[in-house]
Amino acid sequence: MPSLLKVLILAIVQGLAELLPVSSSAHVVVAEKLMGLDPSSPQMTLVLVMLHTGTMFAVIFYFWSQWKQAYFTTSHATNRFLVRAAWATVLTGVVGYPLIAIIERTAFKGHSKGEIEMLFSRLDLIAPALFAAGVLILIAGLRERGEAKSATARPDYERSIVLSGDNVTFAQAGWMGAIQGFCLPFRGFSRSGATISTGLLAGANRQRAERFSFALAVIITPLAIAREAERLLKAKHVADLAGQPLDLHASVVAALLGMVFSFFAGLAALRWLSSWLEHGRWYLFGIYCLVASGVVFYLYHLGY
Repeated sequence: MPSLLKVLILAIVQGLAELLPVSSSAHVVVAEKLMGLDPSSPQMTLVLVMLHTGTMFAVIFYFWSQWKQAYFTTSHATNRFLVRAAWATVLTGVVGYPLIAIIERTAFKGHSKGEIEMLFSRLDLIAPALFAAGVLILIAGLRERGEAKSATARPDYERSIVLSGDNVTFAQAGWMGAIQGFCLPFRGFSRSGATISTGLLAGANRQRAERFSFALAVIITPLAIAREAERLLKAKHVADLAGQPLDLHASVVAALLGMVFSFFAGLAALRWLSSWLEHGRWYLFGIYCLVASGVVFYLYHLGY
């Protein structure tokens, strides 16, 4: 069981990185390794589940007024949102879960107990995923920045934004959902970075892409939490049968405190993210991911 200080450090890392397009998973795994923790241990699984829960509540708290205005003012707006959210989530499952199954069968050939989570601490896999996310964010950010400069010169620009509605289109929602599914098995391939960038490349206004991306996060996070909780219970059962029971009681209080800290860190990160989107600085997150990829590769070669 990690110390309370280490849990709080992880909570801050998780809260700041989860809601920025820089991959919280990569940052948390690196932080765990630097502190001598095992990212795949059952105790850390419990902590990480609660950290994700904290950032999920931060998303709901921060975006609720925007979602209410954009998605729930009329029954028509609500139906449009629900259809698009359902469509995107279905595509996430269609792309993501078969991909997870393929990786589990190929990466753990000959091992019946292989799980995708066993690969999440591999820095040699996280680094290229960070690099790929960085390239995608950089392309989308530079394109969005160039289009915004040329569009503001047109007198009908603001009017076109208002008339186009507050939601992403059906096609944009589909692309965002599909890329979200591709992110599921790969730690380092930022979910928010990939989905918002995909929305921008598909022609969505940046505020709509951000708003819809985090709505999808709220939908999928409980499913991810359930998977991790099930994995934790299985690990505890196996340990009990082996005569080495896991005492999880002491982890609960620390995990709950971590959830609270990740909630507040997540709110701070969301305010920063929105500010950078407003000022056309999305591409800078891409540059950060590219640099972070190099750092992770270096840590891997040092033996972490």
